[in-house]
Amino acid sequence: MTIRVAQWATGGVGQASIGTIAQHPDLELVACHVFSDAKVGRDAGEIAGIGPLGVLATNTFEELLAAKPHCVMYSPLMGDQGDVIRLLEAGINVVTPVGWWYPNTVERAILDEAGQRGGASIHGTGIHPGGITERFPLMVSALSSKITHVRAEEFSDIRSYNAPDVVRHIMLFGAPPEEALASIMTAVLGNGFGQSVHMMADELGFAIDDELVVSHEVAVATKPIDSPIGVIEPGLVAAQRFRWEACVKGTPVVTAAVNWFMGDENLDPGWTFGSRGQRFEVEVTGDPDVELQFHKLHPSTIAAGLERNPGIIATANHCVNAIPYVVAAQPGVRTYLDLPLIAGRAAAD
Repeated sequence: MTIRVAQWATGGVGQASIGTIAQHPDLELVACHVFSDAKVGRDAGEIAGIGPLGVLATNTFEELLAAKPHCVMYSPLMGDQGDVIRLLEAGINVVTPVGWWYPNTVERAILDEAGQRGGASIHGTGIHPGGITERFPLMVSALSSKITHVRAEEFSDIRSYNAPDVVRHIMLFGAPPEEALASIMTAVLGNGFGQSVHMMADELGFAIDDELVVSHEVAVATKPIDSPIGVIEPGLVAAQRFRWEACVKGTPVVTAAVNWFMGDENLDPGWTFGSRGQRFEVEVTGDPDVELQFHKLHPSTIAAGLERNPGIIATANHCVNAIPYVVAAQPGVRTYLDLPLIAGRAAAD
């Protein structure tokens, strides 16, 4: 059976998702939900830059329902539980990179009930969080015993992230340090990374302390730094580090961390990517220790990343490749702990 898919939102991940859906042998794009009036009525394939697909973008829930999708790839900038519940109750499965990786008990019960009413499931996936933060650490942990610590960490040059409004106004790069440190970013990111940390801790069997230890640090420019959001002047934020740690009696046992820099020159403190460059890392401390590095998920140059960022493509692919498994799953929340191994698909002849 060909699975009918609707794409919800057409930012960077959404556009990449449309391309992946179009070439997936088991999927068919049947609807595209957008927020911009300028995109309404445009062909989804043209929005994604891959040529017409015969699917016109809409901004109404009713038109999306009329297309009778089996699943929605839900990728707005910020998720809305009301949207998700409405989709589930309508019998539409949801795959998303913006939340619900490992909901807490209360939220899971709400979504499970909505899924049961509609006979649909929801799965949170993606890259970080949504893969490198929990799926792959748990997989690698099977090679070890007597585990004492698991770490998942990102090192990225944010200059190749083609979302200038987000970088400037939400991440607050180029802002004064005190403004960035008081921003909502720790809480917004913590919702996702916190779920990842709890998933790992629960599955590994750690009896963690009640509260995660959270840290947020910034580095400022020491000289003017060119960036896609304009020149970052000396004294303004040019790099940020976030860290979430689950502890047992104060000792960290699970760590998720993000290092986002506008390059690694002319910073105070003088943070760098080091000799390994941009990367994702997974490390398991146990018997034996295991370390895994992910490369090529970052662009080779800033210009290349602004044109086509491999990390954005990977996020979309991870979501789209999960769709057949989620559609086949039982109703309700389905995390990595509930689904079989998810794989990609071979290239077409």
